[in-house]
Amino acid sequence: MSALILDGKALAQQFEDEMRSRVDKLKDKTNGRTPILATILVGDDPASATYVKMKGNACERVGMGSIRVELPSSTTTEQLLAEIKKLNTNPDVHGILLQHPVPEQIDERACFDAIALEKDVDGVTCLGFGRMSMGEAAYGCATPQGIMRLLEHYKIPMSGKHAVVVGRSAILGKPMAMMLLNANATVTICHSRTQNLADHIRQADIVIGAVGKPEFIKADWIKDGAVVVDAGYHPEKCGDIELEPLKDRVSAWTPVPGGVGPMTINTLIFQTLESGEKSIG
Repeated sequence: MSALILDGKALAQQFEDEMRSRVDKLKDKTNGRTPILATILVGDDPASATYVKMKGNACERVGMGSIRVELPSSTTTEQLLAEIKKLNTNPDVHGILLQHPVPEQIDERACFDAIALEKDVDGVTCLGFGRMSMGEAAYGCATPQGIMRLLEHYKIPMSGKHAVVVGRSAILGKPMAMMLLNANATVTICHSRTQNLADHIRQADIVIGAVGKPEFIKADWIKDGAVVVDAGYHPEKCGDIELEPLKDRVSAWTPVPGGVGPMTINTLIFQTLESGEKSIG
């Protein structure tokens, strides 16, 4: 079987070209105004700093602006909420990203939920999740929304298919399941404590690995012809799924790296552009 490679890296590049054109049109229409993404980094975690820099670079590549708010690791919940409030009321800011994780003394959920719905381009608020789940207008969490854009671009059938999502995090597993359900898939949500996990996965037409453990999902659990989406990435340069033995017997799969990851940042920028077009266009 010749499997289809769901190439997120190439697709993100294609989408960036399209977004650059849209940004140019918006600038022409509004005397040079451009969508702006504000990123908030609390503390000095090097991985988080790298992710924030990558998001700023992605904005620059499509001609959008970005603002970096950097706060010390001693920041309190109240101080972070005050910064979010400033960005909420700034008419030149169209998207707000609070980089996860924040230092332990901060109430992360309270700070996520303080982000205005129309600027929640990373899809992290409870209100945004609820609206998305109900099929109402909201920006989806960037990683699962990126996966949906990847599946839709490659015309992967979802309606009527059995999708198994392995993972239940608030920003990946749970919204992924809701998005697939909204696309008329039949969805099973599993996790690291699911009994008889392999039996559930063997029934899946679409497998989404989002459990956060290296190669936790074994190749022999996955049936021939399935669509395999691996949302994990680990220092061992592998994902959550044992991919190598699958490449000749599934119908489609995402490489790690180069599959889901590039679509996550691309979706964040895409949703910021949409927010900017609504606000200033």
